[in-house]
Amino acid sequence: MKNNNIFYNLFIFEMANNHMGDVEHGIRIIRDIHKITKDFKFNFGFKFQYRYLDTFIHPDFKDRADIKYVKRFRETCLAESHFKRLKDEIVNLGFVSICTPFDEKSVDLIEKHGFDIIKIGSCSFTDWPLLERIAQTNLPIIASTAGASIEEIDQVVTFFEHRNKKLCIMHCVGEYPTRRENLQLNQIDLLKKRYPGITIGFSTHEEPDNIDSIKIAIAKGAKVFERHIAVGSDKYPINAYSSTPVQINKWLQAAQEAYRMNGVEDNRYSITEKERNDLRGLKRGVFAKINLKKGEKLNKDNVFYAIPCKEGQLVANDISKYIEYVLDKGLEANEAINFKDLKIRNLREDVLRIIKELKEIILKSHIALPDKIDLELSHHYGIDKYEEWGAAILNCINREYCKKIIILLPGQKHPFHYHIKKEETFHVLYGSMEVAIGRETKLLKAGDMLTVERRTNHNFSSKEGVIFEEVSTTNYKNDSFYEDEKIMNNKDRKTEMTFRSDWLYESIK
Repeated sequence: MKNNNIFYNLFIFEMANNHMGDVEHGIRIIRDIHKITKDFKFNFGFKFQYRYLDTFIHPDFKDRADIKYVKRFRETCLAESHFKRLKDEIVNLGFVSICTPFDEKSVDLIEKHGFDIIKIGSCSFTDWPLLERIAQTNLPIIASTAGASIEEIDQVVTFFEHRNKKLCIMHCVGEYPTRRENLQLNQIDLLKKRYPGITIGFSTHEEPDNIDSIKIAIAKGAKVFERHIAVGSDKYPINAYSSTPVQINKWLQAAQEAYRMNGVEDNRYSITEKERNDLRGLKRGVFAKINLKKGEKLNKDNVFYAIPCKEGQLVANDISKYIEYVLDKGLEANEAINFKDLKIRNLREDVLRIIKELKEIILKSHIALPDKIDLELSHHYGIDKYEEWGAAILNCINREYCKKIIILLPGQKHPFHYHIKKEETFHVLYGSMEVAIGRETKLLKAGDMLTVERRTNHNFSSKEGVIFEEVSTTNYKNDSFYEDEKIMNNKDRKTEMTFRSDWLYESIK
């Protein structure tokens, strides 16, 4: 699961003050956790906390034993040389080195010791003097969000984004330990949606035996995970939210299981042979509804779908308006239709090519289109001859009045035809077109309009390409009558789909 992104699937072991001010105990914690990590192919980090106690604690309170944090920080204080020894140990064992500063002088020490990542604790999330100093470093930044409002998170994210900092935001609940009902794991979804370009993680303070939350966090897409760690001894107790190496092993096993269950990321998974076979048994095969002759094209009128299907048989899932199946041999009614008995032509590539050509002329014209409209590709003599004979028709409105937008590509022609029920007016929006109406041919340019009355034979063509509106009375199917009987007998002369405006700006596949 290695990745060039330093935040990718990064599991952080937070020692905090669990070294108890004893450097040898701290070394033991590092080494015991390292033994556990050997069985897992994750990215692992080890984290310390730096405080410059001479100024971090007010001088009037530095000897107070009745203030919990003052007492704990004083009792577990390590010399700089001891911290450097711990840091060197994690580097030698291959951990990513991470440290949380609680004051500006501690940031100086982090830079001096050469840590890989700087971490902002939840209590410091909006400590702006500290954030200003952190922003002056060249280190990637992880920030925990416990207790912060969404407005405060917005401010901090914006602050670091404006300074081009590599940032990870951690969902965190600042209860020690955090009860299950207070874990608020849906916040991961909120942060991912609100900050799509930023890595989102989960800093945990749940009970050490809770291995469910890591699975949920992974399934929700968190990429960085932090847990407090400790090693018990006769001399040093373990607090209620720190995990022993045994508990960390179970936590990592749960994470590993979650990754296995989640499977492939960012790409469609590969279908197994078993899945393919299991599904095929439930698919309907294609059978001849009537006696069929060689050369006949399959359509809804001459086939039916039923189970069981056999290996090599065409199934209902293979039927598409973009694929043309022609029989290479005759079949009797109820016979299975097999791939080996077919000539197959996939029209999808033709359609995609046409859509790309339409995109080009639409973008060039700067014409604004509705977000979602029905598109008809009229290919009177087959889609392979579309660039010569055809038109793209965008159906916008069809009530008592009707509006269509019609596009001809450069060099394209639309054959002679007439309508009985509708009267139409052409309004050229872009390019130019020639309209043969009766015995007269007219050249229309952008802005020109022309009305075609009922029963008037007409065609149109364009040398340079054209986009025009057709405004008419209600449009009826089967109200276009072509001079060429081949067109009238061609039931497959239209390909219909939905045209979405985002196609204009995205790659079509």
